Amino acid sequence: MNYITLNNGLKMPMLGLGVFQVPDKKECENIVYEAIKHGYRLIDTAASYMNEDAVGAAVKRAINDGICTREELFITSKLWVQDMHNYETAKEGIENSLKKSGLEYFDLYLLHQAMGDYFASWRAIEDSYKDGKLKAIGVSNFYPNILTNFCETVDIKPMVNQIELHPYFTQEDAIETMNYYNVVPEAWAPLGGGRYNPFDEKLLIEIAEKYHKSVGQILLRWNIQRDVVVIPKSTHVERIIENIDVFDFELSDEDMTSISTLDKGYGGTRTKHFDPDFVRMCVNRKIHD
Repeated sequence: MNYITLNNGLKMPMLGLGVFQVPDKKECENIVYEAIKHGYRLIDTAASYMNEDAVGAAVKRAINDGICTREELFITSKLWVQDMHNYETAKEGIENSLKKSGLEYFDLYLLHQAMGDYFASWRAIEDSYKDGKLKAIGVSNFYPNILTNFCETVDIKPMVNQIELHPYFTQEDAIETMNYYNVVPEAWAPLGGGRYNPFDEKLLIEIAEKYHKSVGQILLRWNIQRDVVVIPKSTHVERIIENIDVFDFELSDEDMTSISTLDKGYGGTRTKHFDPDFVRMCVNRKIHD
């Protein structure tokens, strides 16, 4: 496993497992356990995924079975918009996530969206970071103008910004802004997000054959070589094993550039963070009473 150093000195794995849309508790626990067993050390969950408890159970199971120690793992969760009304609701949201997961701390904790009173919520996250309950803190879905204003305003700059990043949506301007503020980019939907068909893309197939790798491995390696952390989701053990096998080869500069020509300038999922209807849905979505 390769690691990247965050702006507070903490080392973060370059590849992990995402568990978005894995609400079944037993399935989620089992795939997280299998991922840890096969070398994964970064697991990415969120309050809104409704599976923080399953991730926590898998972590405890892996530790009890002697597969790893807690210190070797890097567990991420995120504060949902429902808990971002003010400082107090954010503090309660953080505590609820810790309690639900059964973990004493999160290695990384993110503001899930730039919605609600995210400045007051960030102050609560900063205080929990100072208290040692969060080892690193960051944001998610903060695009360049929002991230710039945020970094110029807050006391503690975010260490990570998790956004959609893949060859069809390269977001070079977003990465440039993150680099300016020493914020590590992390990719959700690193395999294309569902709108595109990268596994049928002639260019990617040819490059994959050249390196004796799968198209999925090429997609992940492309982002990793841009110093982007990737968290592909899979519920299939064979794919989980395949996805982590990307540290024994390196794409040439020519192939990196060729892959970047696939950029469409927009995302690969139906999620449109600039859509007022999407914002209203997020603000009004309840994940707990």
